[in-house]
Amino acid sequence: MIVTILGSGTSQGVPVIGCECPVCTSLDFRDKRLRASIHIEVRGKSFIIDSGPDFRQQVLRERIKKLDALIFTHEHKDHTAGMDDIRSFNFLQQKDMPIYADPRVLAQLKQEFAYVFSEKKYPGVPQVDIHELNGEPFSVDGIEITPIEVLHYTLPVYGFRIGDFTYITDAKTISEDSIEKIKGSKVLVINALQKTEHLSHLTLEEAITMAEKIGAEKTYFTHLSHKMGKHQEVLAELPDHISIAYDGLKIALED
Repeated sequence: MIVTILGSGTSQGVPVIGCECPVCTSLDFRDKRLRASIHIEVRGKSFIIDSGPDFRQQVLRERIKKLDALIFTHEHKDHTAGMDDIRSFNFLQQKDMPIYADPRVLAQLKQEFAYVFSEKKYPGVPQVDIHELNGEPFSVDGIEITPIEVLHYTLPVYGFRIGDFTYITDAKTISEDSIEKIKGSKVLVINALQKTEHLSHLTLEEAITMAEKIGAEKTYFTHLSHKMGKHQEVLAELPDHISIAYDGLKIALED
């Protein structure tokens, strides 16, 4: 399994428009963060979790030419806004794109992309094959995926576990039941927004505590804002088994 971090930034990305802080003006490529998303290659299959506003740029950068499914964590625009660009995969693969999301997220997608779901479709609009999630494990082309519910303030959000890998984004609260589903993962990617308190995201300290509790062999923090600090400076503060994700990072796991 190869996991690629397509984007490791928060909803505004980094740099933030108009900001002159040391992070936003940094020349370190690891401080340039597109909106949060990952690509997973496993057993010849290709999945992307979340298609934010930077979806097209991310896919072009990583030269992704095959996509077997698009899976959504939740309905916020920084995780859904790029769905229109699956049109290219429709053309390349000559098939509808399977999309996986819970009913609430699907309802929001139907509102935001009404033309995709219209009975009378305009020629060339994205073609989708809808799969409704209900919190139970599901299979995509023979690959078993386990949804893991977390809370983004009060909004339910899905993380996902595939084999020894778990991805959690936009979490503030993770129940004991969900933690049990994550335990045993060799690699965990989880959100850590900033160092100061936030209503709907784990802080750096909270994310470290959560990572220690889960006990993965390696943990990477993602969905970072410019308020977190520079990549190298934050990395120096972390234990050896915890690191900071960055755009383009590739993580290899045995399937």
